Amino acid sequence: MLTGERSRTRLGAMSTRAERYDAQVLSRVPISPHLLRLTLSAPGLESTGIADEWVGLVAPGQFQVRYYTVRSLRADRLVLDVVVHAEGLVTDWATGDCEGDRVVITGAQGSFDPPTEASWLMLVGDLTAMPAIARITETTDLPTRVWAEVPDDLTGYLADAREVTWLSPPSADQSRLAEVVEGIDWPAGDGYFWMAGESAQMRAIRKHLMRDRRLPSTSYDVMGYWRAVAARQPRTVDPEPIWRAGKAAGHTDEQIWAAYDEARGG
Repeated sequence: MLTGERSRTRLGAMSTRAERYDAQVLSRVPISPHLLRLTLSAPGLESTGIADEWVGLVAPGQFQVRYYTVRSLRADRLVLDVVVHAEGLVTDWATGDCEGDRVVITGAQGSFDPPTEASWLMLVGDLTAMPAIARITETTDLPTRVWAEVPDDLTGYLADAREVTWLSPPSADQSRLAEVVEGIDWPAGDGYFWMAGESAQMRAIRKHLMRDRRLPSTSYDVMGYWRAVAARQPRTVDPEPIWRAGKAAGHTDEQIWAAYDEARGG
C-alpha cells in the first residue's frame, strides 16, 4: 500500500496510542521499474495474521507517515514492496543508498475478512495492491480470480494466483478499474470481493457494489490507497520544498519544522 491520503505526522507528535518500532533497512532490491523491495529488521513488530495488513513508515529526516502493505513478516524480518515514482520523498530515499538506514515502523493493521460462507474470491487492484494480492493468493484456499492493472511486467509476482487478467493502465496517474469491475461476469453463489487502488476509482466501485450489485457490506472490501494527481487537494503550504531546501542548507529537522510552521503562519 502506498497512500497520500493519510495526514502528515511529525515523528515526535505521533499518537502515543500507536505502537512504534525502531527498524533498520537490511536490503533494497528492484523488482520492476516501478516496484522496489525493502527488507527491514523490525524487532518486536508482530503480524496480525491478516493477509492485507499494512504498517506505517517514517523515513529518516521526513515528516510524514507513509503506509505500505506488508509483503511478509516473519520473526523480525519485514518485507515491503514499495511503489516508486519519478519523484517524491519516499521515492528519493528508497531509491538512494538507504541500506543501513534506521526508520520507524508503526504497528500492523489489516482488513481482509471473507465471510465463512464465501465460496469464491475476486481480487482487483493496481500496482499498489500487488503486495496484498500476492499475499492473499498465497494464503487462501478459495477459488480466486485476479484483475491486475500494472505498468510493468510482473510475470511470476503472483505465482500462487491461478487465474490472472493483466491490464495496462492508461497512464501512471490514471486507472480504469471501475470500468473493468462493472464488466466482470460474477460467479454464482456467495463470495468475497477485495479491491484496492486509486481513490476515485474505489468510490465509483463502492457505489456499483452497493447500488447495482446490492452486496452486503460483509461481502466486499474496497480501499483507496492513493489519489490521482488531478484529484489531490493542494495544501496551504507544501512541506516538500521546505524540507528539500532545509536539507540542502544543512538545517536540523527542528529548524526545518520551525520554517514550515512559520510559512503556515503558525
